[in-house]
Amino acid sequence: MTRKVPKKSLITGITGQDGAYLAQFLLDKGYEVSGVLSDGHQHSLHRLKILGIADRVQLLSCRLTDIDCVGKLLSEVQPNEIYNLAAISSVGISFEKPDQTMQYNCLSVVALLEAVRRLGIKTRVYQASSSEMFGNALCLPVTEDSILNPISPYAISKVAGHLLVKNYRLAYKIFCCSGILFNHESVLRPDNFVTKKIVSTAVRISKGSREKLKLGNITIKRDWGYAPQYVRGMWLMLQQALPNDYVIASGQTHSLQEFVELAFINLDLRWEEHVDIDRGLFRPSDITVTLGDSSRARKEIGWEYDMSFSDLVKILVKDEVEYQTTQILS
Repeated sequence: MTRKVPKKSLITGITGQDGAYLAQFLLDKGYEVSGVLSDGHQHSLHRLKILGIADRVQLLSCRLTDIDCVGKLLSEVQPNEIYNLAAISSVGISFEKPDQTMQYNCLSVVALLEAVRRLGIKTRVYQASSSEMFGNALCLPVTEDSILNPISPYAISKVAGHLLVKNYRLAYKIFCCSGILFNHESVLRPDNFVTKKIVSTAVRISKGSREKLKLGNITIKRDWGYAPQYVRGMWLMLQQALPNDYVIASGQTHSLQEFVELAFINLDLRWEEHVDIDRGLFRPSDITVTLGDSSRARKEIGWEYDMSFSDLVKILVKDEVEYQTTQILS
């Protein structure tokens, strides 16, 4: 009997939240998984270690904004599927470093697509787009055809990458698609994301810390989901006969205040006693509400999401308690 050759995948941003969960998902599917460590960037493998897969992936170094470097990497790996998740992904940081955000998030996308084009390899490319591209949408819920209206340097850079994918798909017939993922959370979220900040601080307070949780505008509303379920949508997009772009969202919207309340309730605490509103944390411009419509993803690629908002926050708190306990013991 002929042994089936495993598919090869290449993940940029493998050390991030989505990259780690996606690597785990693909390994479970029988893929050979390679991940890119961007030259000149600090990398921590702790997310891969938490999932127990650090020794099961091949890690390679590459300057993702350098077409020649990317081309050499693709020639070496010969991936069947590429998942481009690497980015400066914090909206807040993008206001502090708009030049770096634009340069990295735009040039890395064009370098990857151009390297694929020049090599002429038959690989499929997934690009991580963002719900931030739509800004304060005039019509909700947002679909794949909604008007792009970015209001942060991060969102503008993501619009550029999104349109590059459309252009390379149309002009060069490359199988490339964008996943327009709305906010998706987990215990692996970086500390600079507000959901991680809320949950981790609340857990420390429940364990006796006297610190205060400082937050900015808690009236904003977001469409939040659970990251491990969202990475399945990435994979499904690359299994289709034809490439297309898809919104991946929970279809629910809740305020940041609701998130805070539930996080503290799950720890038997009253949030009002532990939270201070700091005007200095308000962004120069911010989205009031996000809400996504995943109808196309449900109908065309079979992606489903059925977790309630309260269950999401409960899982985030439970996982954070376990994570902080493990960190102390280790």
